[in-house]
Amino acid sequence: MGKFVFYMRVVLTLLVLSVFAILMLGFTLITVGIFLRKNFVWFLAPCGRVILWFWKLRLEVIPALPVPDRQTVFVFNHTSTIDIFALSALGLPNTRFFLSGFLRKNPMFAILGYLTGIFWTVRQHYPEKRAQIFHNACETLKRTGQSVALSPEGVRVVSGEIGAFNKGAFHLAAALQAPMRPLFIDITGDANPGFGWNAGPGVVRIWVGDVIDTAHWRPEDAAQNKEEVRNMYVDWKNRIEAGTEGPHAKQS
Repeated sequence: MGKFVFYMRVVLTLLVLSVFAILMLGFTLITVGIFLRKNFVWFLAPCGRVILWFWKLRLEVIPALPVPDRQTVFVFNHTSTIDIFALSALGLPNTRFFLSGFLRKNPMFAILGYLTGIFWTVRQHYPEKRAQIFHNACETLKRTGQSVALSPEGVRVVSGEIGAFNKGAFHLAAALQAPMRPLFIDITGDANPGFGWNAGPGVVRIWVGDVIDTAHWRPEDAAQNKEEVRNMYVDWKNRIEAGTEGPHAKQS
C-alpha cells in the first residue's frame, strides 16, 4: 500500500470516528442519554463497518452469531488494532467493552468510549487498580443486566499464538452467572496490521463458538477455568489453521 493511500485511510478512519462521536454526543444530549444507553449499537455497528470498508476488509462471521436472550460474557483473542472495529461491526446488542485506558488519549475514542460505557482498564503492573475496575464493572453489570465483551489476553498478541489468559473475564462470568460466548478473530495474511494501522485488503473472520455454561463456576475457580478455555482456543486455532474448522473444512 502506498504511503499516500495509507495516510488517507488513517485520516478517513479518524474522520469517521469524529462524525460518529459527534452524532452520538448530539443524540445523548437530545434524549438525555436514555435512548443511547441501550441502543448505542445503532451507531457502533455502522461505524465499524465503514472503517473496515475503508481498509478493504471484508467481515465474515462463521456461523451466524445468534442474538443472545440473556446477559452474556463475550471473550475473544486479540490479534490486532483492527479487532475493535470488527467487533463493533458485529453489532452485539446492549454490550459494553473493556478497552485499554491508553486509547483515551485519542479524543474521539474517549468520547465514543464514555458514551457507550467502556470499562477502561490499566496495565497488569497495577493489580489493585485492575481488581477495583473489574469489581466496579461487575457491580454495574449486575445492576444493568448488560452483556460485556473483553479479551482474556488483555493485550494484542501479534505472534500468531494464543497469549496467556488473565482471570478477569472468568471472575466476571462466575460472579454474574452469565454464560460465556467465545469468539475467535482470524485475519488473513498481510491484512493483519498487528500493532499498527496498515491493514487490508483481506478478510476478517470471526468464528463463533458454542456457549460455555458457567452455572457451576465459582470466582475462586477462575485460574482453572481460564486455562481450560485457553486450551480450547489453542485447539480452535490449530483446527482453523489445518482447515478442519467450519463450512470450508478440508475433506479427509
